[in-house]
Amino acid sequence: MSEFTPQELRDADQRVLAMATPPEQLRAALQQAEGYRNFLTTLTGLLTVVFVLKGQENLSKMTTGPRWWVIGLLAGAFLLLLAASWLMVSAVHERPGRTLPSGAEYLLQYERDRARTVRRMTAWARWMGLVGVLAVSAASLVTWIFPGKS
Repeated sequence: MSEFTPQELRDADQRVLAMATPPEQLRAALQQAEGYRNFLTTLTGLLTVVFVLKGQENLSKMTTGPRWWVIGLLAGAFLLLLAASWLMVSAVHERPGRTLPSGAEYLLQYERDRARTVRRMTAWARWMGLVGVLAVSAASLVTWIFPGKS
């Protein structure tokens, strides 16, 4: 015996069918992308503060090898986080001024394709953000492990 009433089961079936439609799939993908974009922005700001407050104040005191590692890691992290942010903005907000041709079939196909694109861009941006954050953390660790001359 089910713990749900037949009406609850019918209502749930209707919600599942509604969630599977292209417009709802696109809406859900855009909401996810917006959430990840906000998370990436917050995390990038937090890491910047941590690196500035806890990292080496003057990289010129470091020996050549570790100094170039820190510079390379920070430059790479900056580029990755910039690319991830660009992907997330592009995922959430499509190209300005783009017009959609009319037609129900075209609209449904567009919504399905756009949802797929948003999910793919979000996945790439998540990985770029993770690698960028790890690179900033590694740069900060290098400054702590190899502080250079006092």
